[in-house]
Amino acid sequence: MSSIAVRTVSLMGLVDELGYSYRAPRALQRLLIRLASTRPVAAISRRALHSLDGIALRLSDGKVTLTTVTSGLPTLWLTTFGARSGALRTVPLLAFPLGGSLAVIGTGFGQRATPGWVHNLEARGEAVVSHLGVEIQVRARPALPAEAEMIWDQARRIYGGYANYAAWAEHRTIRVFVLEKAVSGSSE
Repeated sequence: MSSIAVRTVSLMGLVDELGYSYRAPRALQRLLIRLASTRPVAAISRRALHSLDGIALRLSDGKVTLTTVTSGLPTLWLTTFGARSGALRTVPLLAFPLGGSLAVIGTGFGQRATPGWVHNLEARGEAVVSHLGVEIQVRARPALPAEAEMIWDQARRIYGGYANYAAWAEHRTIRVFVLEKAVSGSSE
């Protein structure tokens, strides 16, 4: 019997399958977004937001995060394989639709160093994303220059902090990745 590779491809895009969408923030959320875009709050967020989002996620049975409540912005959880350790690493991120795919930007709140998840994606390119309890395997690729420009424009419109983050991290190259659904293959 010969081996035949079977490729499973869903007609739904990553954005649709995850139910990843934005809604306009309310007045208080707009104020909190402006506040979060400042250097002191970004520094605190960089250290504490991951834990606080995780707690809110557990308390709400996987439905909301602190980021979503305070800003109205959806949180994408990205799980990568450690570049050196191979250990699973999960971080909450904002993602931006690009067609049926999602894009993420390695600003790390404008911190001096490139975030670890960026190195992990560059080393392996495989990850799992989750949102509202839905998990999907993805492949990450660097955004093409034209895509990166569109993604940055969209990021700045959705969350003004990205303009500040780019300025604070101008000493390094901020990487932009496109996350696409992994195509599963098996043999029969």
